[in-house]
Amino acid sequence: MQIQNILNYLEASAASCPEKAAFEDLEHSYTFAQVQENARRMGSALAAELSPNAPVPVFMEKEAWTLNVFMGAVCAGCFYTLVEPELPVERIRLILETLDAQVLVTTEKLKEKAEGLGFQGKILLAEDLVQTEVIQSLLEARRKGACDTDPLYAMFTSGSTGVPKGVVVSHRSVIDFTEHFTEIFGFTSKDVIANQAPFDFDVSVKDLYPTLKCGATMEVIPKKFFSVPKKLLDFLDDRKVTSLTWAVSALCIISMLKGFRYKVPGSIRRVMFSGEVMPVKHLNYWRSYLPEARYVNLYGPTEITCNCTYYEIKKDFTEEEQIPIGIAFPNERVFLLDEEDHLVTAENPGMLGEICVTGTALALGYYANPEKTAEVFVQNPLNRRYLEPMYRTGDLGRYGEDGELYYATRKDFQIKHMGHRIELGEVEAACQALEGISRVCCIYDEPNTKIIAFYVGELKSKAIIQGMGEKLPRFMIPNVFQKVDAMPLTKNGKIDRKALMASYEERK
Repeated sequence: MQIQNILNYLEASAASCPEKAAFEDLEHSYTFAQVQENARRMGSALAAELSPNAPVPVFMEKEAWTLNVFMGAVCAGCFYTLVEPELPVERIRLILETLDAQVLVTTEKLKEKAEGLGFQGKILLAEDLVQTEVIQSLLEARRKGACDTDPLYAMFTSGSTGVPKGVVVSHRSVIDFTEHFTEIFGFTSKDVIANQAPFDFDVSVKDLYPTLKCGATMEVIPKKFFSVPKKLLDFLDDRKVTSLTWAVSALCIISMLKGFRYKVPGSIRRVMFSGEVMPVKHLNYWRSYLPEARYVNLYGPTEITCNCTYYEIKKDFTEEEQIPIGIAFPNERVFLLDEEDHLVTAENPGMLGEICVTGTALALGYYANPEKTAEVFVQNPLNRRYLEPMYRTGDLGRYGEDGELYYATRKDFQIKHMGHRIELGEVEAACQALEGISRVCCIYDEPNTKIIAFYVGELKSKAIIQGMGEKLPRFMIPNVFQKVDAMPLTKNGKIDRKALMASYEERK
């Protein structure tokens, strides 16, 4: 059967395993039948308020109930956007202003906070929406008029002007990705997927939709557990979790704190990671305790629907080596273009090029922002014969001598220092490989022409300089080393570079 709408997944699982748990957290559990019924009720209420393809901002906390509301928005023929209540009020207002939505869905618990946002539309409570009687004719009409290119969700990323950009992703993009993702990595109804990522971060898409497609179970991990590894490992073990698709920083929390000395969850058979370069020493720690699990490095920005490449780790890596980002998922093309838009191939190992992507995975663009959309969603310059949209990732990649594709750095992380072009990622990798260093982040202080290395570890700067001097030329060795107790993280689990620079400025 041709899948044209994400709801096909929910309906199939609700028919085949209605009483099986779909979404669970510490306090609640919802079966597939319950999720479907809740979605139809809320969808009926929302469809009565909104036109098709309207945005539905969801101002709710990270819990299993929130996922029901997402499906309600989809049943209404609309698209959802999670608006995280912990965000700064000004950022929330910018998101709501961009969406220009007619309604805002929240809970009784958050009603007062929602009312303080200055939102001009209707504030609807999820508790009320779910009491609505199903309006079958309205839901059928919405479904009949839907296309697979309709928007499914919008996720907001940082904008260079200070205004967040809403990446709009279609049903077709998520369906294509989910079909290939679940087939390649062998997801089944027996999987228990442990969700780490916030719902406004696209790593969560790789938890939510494989769950719906395969009839698996998604366990929502409380955020606080990532500060207490023992509780986190107990949770993974007690819930018999089989699959982790986490941000690199989340996996590193366990390895840095030697969590597996306390307990090794016995059911884990799949560990996938993305968002940043995985330090090999942390990967090796996980593999030493869970040697039978499948380990996969995933690469790709939000604008291409989760990931565009994957690399399954089937060999040992030394701490000096880098893990490739691998090959493109089916129905996508991933290639490198130089500064003059010429193709960079594996025949030129080491040559840098911007990672570019074409295929059905491309997002629909940035919501209500045609200027920013036009900057990065462009015509493929290699094709002058017909329309072929391409996304410029802003990431630089290279082919290795082994023919594999590697992530190099962000275009804006490539610096010119002392007359030399330097990739900060290469500097970080050399430092990261030293014994006694856990994590590293390098930032370029351009006004003062200094490379600053922030690190977590036991070594003094003299020993680090000596160790790096054995691998790198002098001009690539950082000018400043600043030890930190832990890397500050953004809410998406990536290293917070702005916070590091702020701490550096304070200490100067």
